[in-house]
Parts: sequence; C-alpha cells; structure tokens
Amino acid sequence: MGTPGPAQKQEQKQKEVVVGTSGFSFLDWVGPFYPEGTRSKDMLEHYAARFAAVEVNSTYYRIPPPKTMESLDRRTPAGFEFLVKAHQSMTHEKAAPDAATFDAFRACVEPLARVGKLRGVLLQFPWAFRPTLGARKRLDLLAEGLANLGPLFVEFRHASWLTDKVFRYLEERAIGYCSVDEPALPGLVPGVARVTGDVGYVRLHGRNSKTWWGGGGDRYDYDYSPEELREWVAKIRELAEKASKVYVFFNNCHAGQAARNALLMRDMLQQDLMAGVR
Repeated sequence: MGTPGPAQKQEQKQKEVVVGTSGFSFLDWVGPFYPEGTRSKDMLEHYAARFAAVEVNSTYYRIPPPKTMESLDRRTPAGFEFLVKAHQSMTHEKAAPDAATFDAFRACVEPLARVGKLRGVLLQFPWAFRPTLGARKRLDLLAEGLANLGPLFVEFRHASWLTDKVFRYLEERAIGYCSVDEPALPGLVPGVARVTGDVGYVRLHGRNSKTWWGGGGDRYDYDYSPEELREWVAKIRELAEKASKVYVFFNNCHAGQAARNALLMRDMLQQDLMAGVR
C-alpha cells in the first residue's frame, strides 16, 4: 500500500481517543481514587484533573433541572466533555416518550450544549429490547426527538441486534453503535468493535457473570486484568482507524475500579496508538 503521505499522517495525529468513567460521584471512590476526606461536591473537580470526559448516568433515573448541568459546567475546565445518558422513559418504558419529556431533557442539557461541552447522548436499551418493527419506530422517534444534541449512540443488551441489517440502519441515520464488554452469557452482546457514525463509543461493564442476573451481588463489581484490557487496545485501535474520535468509558464503578482501569487503559493506549489519547 505504500508509506502514508504527510496528509495521511496529519489525519492520524488529529484523531483522538478519550477515556473516562460512567459517573464520578461515588462515596466508595474516596480512598481508592479520591483523596481521603473528599466531599461529594468536590469530586468532579478532582475527577476533571485526571480525565477529560465523563459519562453522566444520573439522567437515566431523573431528568434534573438545567441548574444541575450549569453546576457541572462551572466545576469543569474549558474543553471538558460530557456524554449524557437518556432518561429511562425513552429506552425502558413501553409507552413512547411524549413531547414534554423531550422538552425537559433538552432543557436539562442545554447549559452544556451552549458552552460546547455536550458531546452526545447515549441510549442504553434493556435486554428485552429486540429488533422488531416497534423497536425501529422507537429508534426513529428518539433520533427525531433528540436531534441536534450532538451524536446519538445506542447500546443494545441483546445479541439479536448484531446483524448487517441493523448496522446499515444505524449507518444510514448516522447513529453510533456502542461497543460493549460484558460477561459471555447467552444472549448478551459480544465485544464487537464497530463504527456506524463518525464517532466510536465503547463501554466496559466488567465480566461478572455470577451476579449479572442477580445473585445478591453488584454486577458491576469487577476489576479488569491488564491482559483483559489489552484485548480492547487492539479493538480501540481498529475503531480509531475508522472514526474521527473514540470515547471509552468504564462502568465497573464499584470501589473505584472503573477509575483505576480507565487510567491503566489510557496508559496502554498512549503506548500503542499514534492518535492522541486523553
């Protein structure tokens, strides 16, 4: 194929991989990640000193007022990035969200969008969400209702979604596919690295198969080994070759494991990739 020319090399250097965690406000991170005595209101400042982006999951449970996002903006430096998870009424409830729900969500994230810190919305669907005509209509509705909020990303929890037809559907609408790492259990999504929009997205949930479906434990209580993370270094490299940017978020948030694994992953990627890693 020949040696890449100056323009190609410049394009490679401009690509970014941004690593962070799914949330930041956890009391059990005090000690393992945050300094002893850190108060909840000071956690984001500490987090932003180590990471350049965070995934906001609290919006899945409640759509907060705009002042909440204004506070997130004030406590982070210019250029910090937020990926915000859609409310559960959009992804987990049988009834379709109404106009008031979309209006409330848009008002919520507007302070981040206004200053350029909102970088997209994540739609995480449940295991029971399958590729039916009704599901496609829900996706169409959400794409319309959340338009102009930045890239839209979808995370599926059932393996039946991983078909060429579904990937073509996402590509046609510039909806990003969220690659996942989770336990190798029947029906769950395997760790497929795929780009269907301009931006790549990866979520690592841990491989805690014993507690994934219950069993009295935390499904996200998992500490990745360096060998397990290296599996994703190669996959993230593949995504970075196809996307303008890749976000990688760790959701194994028990006792600071997500932050520790994210820092290690970032170090691995910095050693492996030509692209800039933050």
